[in-house]
Amino acid sequence: MLRGIDVSSHQSSSYDTDGLSFVFVKATEGRSYVNPRLGAQTGTGREAGLVVGFYHFLWPGHLTAQAEYFVSKAPEKRGDILAVDWETTGDGTRASNAEKDRFLRKVKELRPNHRVILYCNRDFWLNVDTTSYAGDGLWIADYVTAGKPRIKATWRFHQYTDDPLDKNVADFSSGSALKEWAGGA
Repeated sequence: MLRGIDVSSHQSSSYDTDGLSFVFVKATEGRSYVNPRLGAQTGTGREAGLVVGFYHFLWPGHLTAQAEYFVSKAPEKRGDILAVDWETTGDGTRASNAEKDRFLRKVKELRPNHRVILYCNRDFWLNVDTTSYAGDGLWIADYVTAGKPRIKATWRFHQYTDDPLDKNVADFSSGSALKEWAGGA
């Protein structure tokens, strides 16, 4: 298991990279928000030699516009991973299964040389998702022992705690294996 974190505007731009193999940086949300620390947080990960991923917090509606907005703001480098964060929004709504699937497919169409994955929590995966479509891989949030999410589905990344920040593991044998997977879309 490889270790990594995910960061947003709530975390420092100069986060600790010691012992990490990857980082996911929040890039965008909806059709108007861009993480003000996106560039600096990306730079920290790249300078440390980490595999860098970017995620978009999905809102219902306007899927093509959201996908276009995300790829226009997320930095583009071979081997970057793109993810959709599918969960309940601040106003209590959520994108439907069909919208989640369309967004993943549209991002893959717009950035065909990148891995595109789904991030969701265990409840969404087991009780909301009806298609099991996760693009190129599943990033599951379940706050239990690292690498042991309580699902039967194959997963690539597991967020196992948010204390003091979002910590993750990746199911790859080595950093080289992760880099090869990320760059092989």
